[in-house]
Amino acid sequence: MKGSKKIYTCSECDYQSPRWMGKCPSCGAWNTFTEETFTDVKITSSSAVVKAAVTGEKAVRFSELDIPEYMRVSTGIGEFDRVLGGGLVVGSAVLLAGEPGIGKSTLLMQLCGYLGNESKIMYVSGEESRSQLKLRAKRLDVDPSEMYVHSEVLIENILSEYSSVKPDIIIIDSIQTLVSASVSSGAGSVTQVRECAGRLIARVKADGASLIIVGHVNKEGGIAGPKVLEHMVDAVLSFEGERSQSHRIVRAVKNRFGSTNEIGVFDMTDSGLVSVDNPSAMLLEGRPEGVSGSCAVCILEGTRPLIAEVQALVTPTFYPSPRRTADGIDYNRMCLILAVIEKRLGLRLSACDVFLNVVGGMRIDDPAADAAIILAIISSLKDIPVPNELLAMGEIGLAGEIRSVTSADQRVNEATRLGFTKIAVPYRQTERAVKSNGCEIMGIRGIYDALKILAESQKA
Repeated sequence: MKGSKKIYTCSECDYQSPRWMGKCPSCGAWNTFTEETFTDVKITSSSAVVKAAVTGEKAVRFSELDIPEYMRVSTGIGEFDRVLGGGLVVGSAVLLAGEPGIGKSTLLMQLCGYLGNESKIMYVSGEESRSQLKLRAKRLDVDPSEMYVHSEVLIENILSEYSSVKPDIIIIDSIQTLVSASVSSGAGSVTQVRECAGRLIARVKADGASLIIVGHVNKEGGIAGPKVLEHMVDAVLSFEGERSQSHRIVRAVKNRFGSTNEIGVFDMTDSGLVSVDNPSAMLLEGRPEGVSGSCAVCILEGTRPLIAEVQALVTPTFYPSPRRTADGIDYNRMCLILAVIEKRLGLRLSACDVFLNVVGGMRIDDPAADAAIILAIISSLKDIPVPNELLAMGEIGLAGEIRSVTSADQRVNEATRLGFTKIAVPYRQTERAVKSNGCEIMGIRGIYDALKILAESQKA
C-alpha cells in the first residue's frame, strides 16, 4: 500500500518502534508491542483535525479567570453519583472499565432507565444486538422513552447518526469494538482505540454532551488499549468484584471533577444492581464467633468509613519454602508485617504458611489496617480468638511501634454505631478519639500491646 508503513506500538505507554522489542525501553513492560499499520494522511486547513485543534483563543491573565460552575445531572443511582462527585458533569467524558461479565452493561442499562425519560440518550452497542439490549431492559424492568439504540462499529457512521439524533448523553459499549475507516489496523488495536476515542471526545465536548465509554481490562487487570486513553477522559471508573459473589464496587481511579478516593458499593441481584447504603453491615454479615484468626478494622474510602474483616490462617509448612498468599492486601505489605512480628516478638513465622484474606472481596490499601492484620496473624498462630466486640486500627512501623491514623474519631464513631465496644487505637490518639457510651478505647503503643490484648482475652 502506497504511503503506508508498519511500526510497533507499546500498549502500555504508546512508545513506537520500527521493529518488535520484547521489553519496552520507555515503561519497562514486557511483550506489549503490537504491530500497527499507518497510512500517511495529508492534513489541510479544512480537515476535521485542524478545525478541532485550532480555537483561535488568545492568552488571558490568570487573575481574570472565573471559576466555572459545572452543571451536574443526577444519575438516579446514589452510589454512582457518589463516585462521580455528585452526579454526571455535563460535557464530560467518563471511562468505565471492568472485567467481562462484572455488570458494566447492567449498570449502564439501569442508568438509561433513570435518565432516559428526561434526557436524550444514544446507546451505541458494538457487542450486542438490539434484541439483546431489549431483553436486558425487560429483565431490569426499565423502559426509557428517550433512548436510541445504534448497533454500529464504524466511527464515521456513529458520528453521522450522532449528528441526526443530537443526544444529551452518548454511551459507547465498548470502545474496543469500534473501528475507523482511516486506520487499517484491526478493532481493539492501540491505533483504533486512540483514534475512535479522540474523535468521540472532541465531538461531544464541542456540542456539550456527556460521553460514557466502556472499556475492557487485560489479563493483568489494567485497562486494555493505550495508556493515553486514560489521560484523554475526565474520569476513569473501575468496576471491581468477584463474579462468584454478589457485591460490586465502583472505584474512581481518576476524576477531574471530584475525589479519587470515593467508592460505590452495589449488590448484584436478579433485578440488577442495588445500591448498598450500609456496606459495613454487609461486609460483617456472617462473621464467625469464637474463631481464631479474625479481626475487624475500620478503613477510610474517601470520606466514607467502612468496617472490614481481616482473616489470617497460619499453619506449619511441609515445604522448604513457606507459602505466602494475600487476597485483598498488598503482598509486600504482608511480608513487611510478618518480618516485624518475627523480629520484634520472636515468633517463628518462617516455618509457617501464612494466608491473608479480606472478607467480601474488598481490597485494603489503608495502612490503618496493620494493627488488625497483626492481631489476626498472632491469633491464628496461637489459636487465641480475638474478641468479636474488638476493633483495631493503627499503622505499624519497622521498630514495632503503632503510629497514628487519619480521622480516628470518624472511625471510632462508625465502629460504635455497628456495636463494637472495645476499640484499639494508637496511644497518642486516645484523647482525640470520640468516646461513646459503653465503648472502651484502648491505646496501643506498639506490637507488644497487641500481644497483651490477646493474652487478656484468653484469660477472660
